[in-house]
Amino acid sequence: MMDYVMAFIVGGAICAIAQSLMDIGKISQMKMMSLLVAVGAILGISGIYDRLIAIAGAGASLPITGFGYFLIKGVLVQKESNGWLAIGAGMFQFAGAILSFTIVLSFFTALICRPKG
Repeated sequence: MMDYVMAFIVGGAICAIAQSLMDIGKISQMKMMSLLVAVGAILGISGIYDRLIAIAGAGASLPITGFGYFLIKGVLVQKESNGWLAIGAGMFQFAGAILSFTIVLSFFTALICRPKG
């Protein structure tokens, strides 16, 4: 039960901080998404995000910061390999499932929903 509470608190805190920055700083949604991916990548490089995922689980890996973390995690796993191709493949080793799910979900959402334009 405590795992669920920690996931809710950490995930909610990430989203609340992002929403506060958007409201107070008048930051656009696209800039905020880019900022959160970059923050997740920076925290992943420093090792802080590993500890955050150990504490919160899905509460830390599901927000968009988790996408930046998984991109960098793939690069760090493949950094000893030879060549840029191995590093590029490593990026999508962990983030590939996220991208695939997003594309499939977007496709079915587009089939169900009507555009307003």
